[in-house]
Amino acid sequence: MSTAAESPAESPIDLELEKLAVSYGGISAVKGVSLAVRRGEIVALIGANGAGKTSVLKAIVGLVPLAGGKVRALRRELAGVPTHRIVELGVTLVPEGRAIFGGLTVRENLELGAFTRRDPKTLGTRLERVVALFPRLGERLAQAGGTLSGGEQQMLAIGRALMAEPKLLLLDEPSLGLAPKLVAQIFESIRAIAKSGITILLVEQNTRLALETAHSAHVLVTGEVALAGPSSALSEDPRVRAAYLGEDVRA
Repeated sequence: MSTAAESPAESPIDLELEKLAVSYGGISAVKGVSLAVRRGEIVALIGANGAGKTSVLKAIVGLVPLAGGKVRALRRELAGVPTHRIVELGVTLVPEGRAIFGGLTVRENLELGAFTRRDPKTLGTRLERVVALFPRLGERLAQAGGTLSGGEQQMLAIGRALMAEPKLLLLDEPSLGLAPKLVAQIFESIRAIAKSGITILLVEQNTRLALETAHSAHVLVTGEVALAGPSSALSEDPRVRAAYLGEDVRA
């Protein structure tokens, strides 16, 4: 299995979670998750549906309150910081299901992503960078977002997040509902984004692809980190291979 490049071990830490906890109505969804993501890394969160992966991402950007623990991103404590301010600091989330505005054009959706970076001198440059990464969007700038294919909508959702000029990008299930050919294109773009210097925390249902893409990964089981390590090691771990890669590892 091919894996991402060696993790930049000496780089500064762009995201650190310390015993992060999230609860819904008294039910614990995330139970003391700790991890660190260094600058330029792609780190994956993998696990079954309901393991708490999306809740971790939402807690980082302030969409759900912390029940305990700490979130530090880009040298700032984020607990209690409003979501719009977190985006201004350089942290953006591409949500599961894309959440684009179907009645707005592709250009309007992208410009909404730049809401916290409303410098007209750089808006055009940022739009050009997104279109260079996703040429299909450039061909459809005047088209309503809701008329795009699923893959194009995912490109739009990622492009909208990039318009905010993030330093840390959170991706929630970017391959969800997409054909294999489009998934390959999306992940090629994710690798290009990381190579540009943007740090990525990736939640992904396709465990094999996540491990091929990320430097390291954490396996969540019922809200807790059950396994963690370099992607190359986890891809060979018999527990991961049996539970998430669909392989029969019995002797």
